[in-house]
Amino acid sequence: MPDPSGATSTLAPSPPPADDPATPVRLPRRKRPFGRRIVSGVSSLWLLVAIAILWQVVATLSPTLYFPPLSKIFVQFGNDWFAADPSSLFLSQHFFDAAVPSLRRLAQGWGLALVVGIPVGILLGRSAVAAAMYFPFIRFWLAEPKSAIIPVAVQIFGIADSMNVFLIFVGTVGLIIVNTADGVAGVDRMTLQTARSLRVSPFTLYRRVLVPAAMPGILTGVRVSIGVALILMVISELYATTAGVGYEILLNQQSFKFLQMWSAFLLIGVISVLLNVVLELIEKRVLRWQRREGLSGQ
Repeated sequence: MPDPSGATSTLAPSPPPADDPATPVRLPRRKRPFGRRIVSGVSSLWLLVAIAILWQVVATLSPTLYFPPLSKIFVQFGNDWFAADPSSLFLSQHFFDAAVPSLRRLAQGWGLALVVGIPVGILLGRSAVAAAMYFPFIRFWLAEPKSAIIPVAVQIFGIADSMNVFLIFVGTVGLIIVNTADGVAGVDRMTLQTARSLRVSPFTLYRRVLVPAAMPGILTGVRVSIGVALILMVISELYATTAGVGYEILLNQQSFKFLQMWSAFLLIGVISVLLNVVLELIEKRVLRWQRREGLSGQ
């Protein structure tokens, strides 16, 4: 607006007042004190530490071939699976000979289950007719112990990697289908109707609305299925294979090499923990829109 001297002033608009109800207020994120985080971490690991101490004490006071002290198992674990060569990522040749075949079968069987299970689950979640037709069979298949089909799988595929991959696939695909279908069927109908009223294409509806809204259910199936996949990986290798971590457990048990047997058992636990940590990080990244923290930041 012109001032009394006739010049035009270029005053910047004043910022809205802090108490303006239209102005969003961001509360500062409070971090938990360092000591409280330490206490939280210790409280989550106390049982594992207690079991480890009890194991060490009992095995030391009552020495036996079948139940060696945990300290010796850790030493054997380092000797079996790790090396001082950085070019091999500090992993021993024994790791590549035994663990890599197991991980390859796990990736193939579980990956195939994801590729098949998620689209089929989306289809069943969207179609009541298809769900009524196929869900009874899927539920029945989930109730069947998958280890019971190992003899049949051996007759069909022989003692080969394809048998292990097949067992992992059939044991996990049902879990992924059911959790994906439940997640899709649970999407709010009002959300879908709103998307249709905006005339979005079917592809956009699935990509931007349906699948993201169903992602908690989908990732639940993924998290549960990886544990089952590990179990089936070990079971199939105990029954019919010539290489793998499960085969190492069986071979060392039959050869009375119990330190090596417990070392292989410990490696399976480490692999399971690492896979679950990776999936948890992926879940937090994908579902960051779902995370809501309270005022305490807990």
